[in-house]
Amino acid sequence: MSNNIRIERWSGKDLEKYISDLARLRIEVFHGFPYLYDGDYDYEKKYLQTYIDCPESVIVLAFDGDKIIGASTAIPMKYETDEVKKPFIEHGYNPDEIFYCGESVLNKNYRGLGIGVKFFEQREAHASDLGGFKHICFCCVERPNNHPRRPADYVPLDKFWNKRGYFKHPELQTTYTWKDLDDETETPKLMTFWLKHDD
Repeated sequence: MSNNIRIERWSGKDLEKYISDLARLRIEVFHGFPYLYDGDYDYEKKYLQTYIDCPESVIVLAFDGDKIIGASTAIPMKYETDEVKKPFIEHGYNPDEIFYCGESVLNKNYRGLGIGVKFFEQREAHASDLGGFKHICFCCVERPNNHPRRPADYVPLDKFWNKRGYFKHPELQTTYTWKDLDDETETPKLMTFWLKHDD
């Protein structure tokens, strides 16, 4: 790993100067499998603004020198959309007690260096600093094993997430809508939540 790589937690308006870089990085990373996202720059900037405007959110940034090479978002679930909160409410969870990890994106040239572990550690540390959470969660898109764009060497991150203490909850599902690379219009995608209990 380069000696210039550093991981930092950022919140609030100080992130404004990075919003364009973050939007471009998200589009670049989510272009690949399993998301296959035909990205929209203006949408990404608007999405990221939600985290910048919320004082309790966090974006963990990975730098190589002055260049952003990765980012990971998280926010108390009470600030999230109804589509995120609904499955939890229906299964008896209190969204006020859940910390929601949005997405982690990392330049492909920096994978395998332990940065993903740092992303989880920093988001969990932020949740601990805020206090009051019983659960931490994230969600992942469901794609069939025979998907035509699935790379032959694709390895799901299930074992990595299990090692971090997160486990899949098939009863907790929602849908997000975006335009796939091969599609003309946006379509709903099934998302399943992974949950970690605060011991």
